[in-house]
Amino acid sequence: MTKVIESADAAVALIPDGATIMMGGFGLAGIPENLVAALHRRGTRNLTIVSNNAGVDGFGIGLLLKNHQVRKMISTYVGENKEFERQFLQKEIDVELVPQGTFSERIRAGGAGIAAFYTPTGVGTLIAEGKETREFNGRTYVLEMGLTADFSFVKAWKGDHVGNLLYRKTARNFHPMMATAARCTIAEVEHLVTPGEIEPDHVHTPGIFVKHIFQGRDYERRIEKRTVSHG
Repeated sequence: MTKVIESADAAVALIPDGATIMMGGFGLAGIPENLVAALHRRGTRNLTIVSNNAGVDGFGIGLLLKNHQVRKMISTYVGENKEFERQFLQKEIDVELVPQGTFSERIRAGGAGIAAFYTPTGVGTLIAEGKETREFNGRTYVLEMGLTADFSFVKAWKGDHVGNLLYRKTARNFHPMMATAARCTIAEVEHLVTPGEIEPDHVHTPGIFVKHIFQGRDYERRIEKRTVSHG
């Protein structure tokens, strides 16, 4: 049974105001460019976005922030996005900052059906305020909740009609965990192929986790911060 959907615009038409959406990517590496741009065009509002960071101004999640479509961000840092920083400091947006390893594990736990787990990360800091702590073998741990979402936007290098996905190098980042942790995972891919063209041992996300898939286009692959040397 094919899971192919016509376009990014057709995919985001399924998303209501107030939805919680996980979006893969690290900096600008592997972000679901087409889906984010389509969500911006549609104007869906009051969104909770679960993403490592918000990229840069005027691109990716930066488009949604500029258009005030985001109510809350669950992220690991404000990063290079000045509009995100401004909204955060002016209290125009709710922000839940999470240590990066804890962020990744909360998503993995959510996808695995694990309600919560204990970690030593953040003990004695603002991160642990109001949370349950417990001692194991003489060390204090803080209880963190698993993370799930209504939708996940993932971007893969190659995918087939039944949703099997293959990511490429560092663009894999958070996508495999996020694909498991939402009620509806939507995948955009650079290359849409027929079933059987991806070697089974090369599948990073099995199609069972993907609800819709489409062929992406016009990828910019921007660099968040370009560093060059002279001499």
